[in-house]
Amino acid sequence: MSVLAVAGGQFLADSVISFDLGALARNFWALTVDGLTYGAIYALVAVGYTLVYGVLRLINFAHSEIFMLGMFGQYATLMLLGFGPSGNAYSEGMVMTVVYLGIAMLGGMAVAGGAAVGLERVAYRPLRKRGAPSLVFLITAIGASFVIQEFVHFVLPKLTGGTLGGVNAQQPIRLVEASDVLTFGNASISNVEIVIVVSALTLVLAADTFINRTKFGRGIRAVAQDPVTATLMGVSRERIIMLTFLIGGILAGAAALLYTLRVPSGILYSGG
Repeated sequence: MSVLAVAGGQFLADSVISFDLGALARNFWALTVDGLTYGAIYALVAVGYTLVYGVLRLINFAHSEIFMLGMFGQYATLMLLGFGPSGNAYSEGMVMTVVYLGIAMLGGMAVAGGAAVGLERVAYRPLRKRGAPSLVFLITAIGASFVIQEFVHFVLPKLTGGTLGGVNAQQPIRLVEASDVLTFGNASISNVEIVIVVSALTLVLAADTFINRTKFGRGIRAVAQDPVTATLMGVSRERIIMLTFLIGGILAGAAALLYTLRVPSGILYSGG
């Protein structure tokens, strides 16, 4: 035990010594910009994730795969619009770029939302009808995650002949040409980062407004707080659960497009 303690202390000491505070100070603002950009994307994914947990008390491990399917959905949508690998949407002009971004986001949201609803109906609803314990839901969520991963990795290429929209997905599609808008110190803020943060905040605020100011949102909150009483008051618990998964999937699909804006090559590493 004493040997482990000494080894652990030495490891911590070496870590502190090797930690370069100067590098952190020099790159503080650049790291802050990156953190805010990626944080906005992750926050959008997390809103959908926590919605499901709030209603079902279910840790949906397959939510990341829903995000992945949203990425494939928006990519396939762009393929259907005629963009091949290494295509550039921004070469069509600003107005058309916005149009393509909107259509691609809708495609990703539709695929991710549909996949989330399908997951709920196929994997989780039968368990609720049988009154399965929480551990069974947890195991099912993990299993669903692996099933979707393997479907994308092995089955999807065979169904599509190794293509998406008839084109081999070997190169990313660049939707927006990144250009610096503001520079300070050694950091810069690009138009892509502004679009990501503003879009994510807008969608989060839209979700908050929907949940707090609409009839369906009140139903979601009622089921989350007391499902039995909500059912007695005429709220359809099954419909609310399906709606919750749909919203979570839609937000994940939107986040997938924002992630692709920041990391155009991200599609190449999804499902592998």
